Amino acid sequence: MSKIRISLVAALMGTAITLISLDGMAQGIDSTIKKVGDKTASTAKKVGNKTASTAVKGASAIKDKIYKGKQAPGGEVVYIDAKDRKYFVDEKGKKVYLKPSQIKNKE
Repeated sequence: MSKIRISLVAALMGTAITLISLDGMAQGIDSTIKKVGDKTASTAKKVGNKTASTAVKGASAIKDKIYKGKQAPGGEVVYIDAKDRKYFVDEKGKKVYLKPSQIKNKE
């Protein structure tokens, strides 16, 4: 009878250890999936911002005039719209309107 008990206890302990280790592996997989998901979201956001910026710059180059010989504070191209407002396109694709004091000569 004691051999059966020892075998039963050993089997139960083996099962318990297996379940605990599987739970630990599952948590590791969950954290890996979360890291990959975060990295994918970050990359998608960067690609989206770059696409928006390129699209707005292309449309601005066709629709508006380029202010030749001048640059925005970050060295960006300055555009002039139909209302004679000066602006540049930031890294997220947004038009940032400039004050006359912000426009510099190209170096």
